[in-house]
Amino acid sequence: MQAYSLRSTNGQLALELTDAPQPVPQSGQVLVRVCASSLNRGEFIPRHGPGGKPGTLKPAGNEAAGEVVAVGPDVRGLKTGDRVMGRCPGAFAQYCLMDQREAMPVPAALSWEEAAAIPLVFMVAYDMLVAQGRMAAGESLLVAGVSSGVGVASLQMAKAMGIKVIGTSGSPEKLGRLDALGLDVGICTRGADFLQAVMAATDSKGVDLAVNAVGGTVFAECLRALAYEGRLAMVGYVDGVLESRIDLDALHARRLTLFGVSNKFRTTGQRAALVRQFSADMLPMFADGRIKPLVDKVYAFDQLPAARSCMEADLHVGKIVIRMPN
Repeated sequence: MQAYSLRSTNGQLALELTDAPQPVPQSGQVLVRVCASSLNRGEFIPRHGPGGKPGTLKPAGNEAAGEVVAVGPDVRGLKTGDRVMGRCPGAFAQYCLMDQREAMPVPAALSWEEAAAIPLVFMVAYDMLVAQGRMAAGESLLVAGVSSGVGVASLQMAKAMGIKVIGTSGSPEKLGRLDALGLDVGICTRGADFLQAVMAATDSKGVDLAVNAVGGTVFAECLRALAYEGRLAMVGYVDGVLESRIDLDALHARRLTLFGVSNKFRTTGQRAALVRQFSADMLPMFADGRIKPLVDKVYAFDQLPAARSCMEADLHVGKIVIRMPN
């Protein structure tokens, strides 16, 4: 089968299209014929790349949607022909292996491309807004970097939950596109200068949760924008800035909560538990149309390098998806 891999060379990650053997499902795994997969910026950050010796190859792609074509021993509840979506290593390939605990049924209303845009960013959004963020209807959310994949997912999920959303972006055109998804307040900026606008939009209260998908340059501003007992989720650093000052007086006096969102050190059981929670709470919203993934651009499998360039140039709003030829 054809599959893409990432090779780390001179501090850069290069995509390579190779011929690889079709994987065989082991205990608890299903083999999925990939119909679509989607890009995530974090995978292409060099410090997240393949470990080991220089030149080491790592399967590329982390989420896919497709059809189950074989099941391994001890698999329960899944069979050949099932439409599934989920997180999985090696998703930029004709076939991939998926842990049965990660596989979710694709709602009938969704296309393959829409399904492929769900597993990573929407579960990250769920982790931030629900599992750790404890958001409820009537609260307010600030998303710094709202036009990113995880930013758009957070916007859509929050609106489905009855939450007011304030978002920042450096592009007025992107903010305009997000109006149709229910963005309540769009702030056009790339810098840490949005506090006044956030306070004006919240009657000087501040927001209940801030999602920082930008990085260290806006961390302190996000902290200042929090309401009493507000929460701040750290999810990305596209600005490359990994350090920031923390106002300890504000953290202490206003009883603030800071948390990170990453699966890097989570156990398989912890990841599986989040999938179960997400499936129960959110899949009905995809099934009945309350949430419809925003797929900005679709590229053919052999155009993955061009899709990557589009993402890294910030030319998209929402998700970029790869469609398989079969």
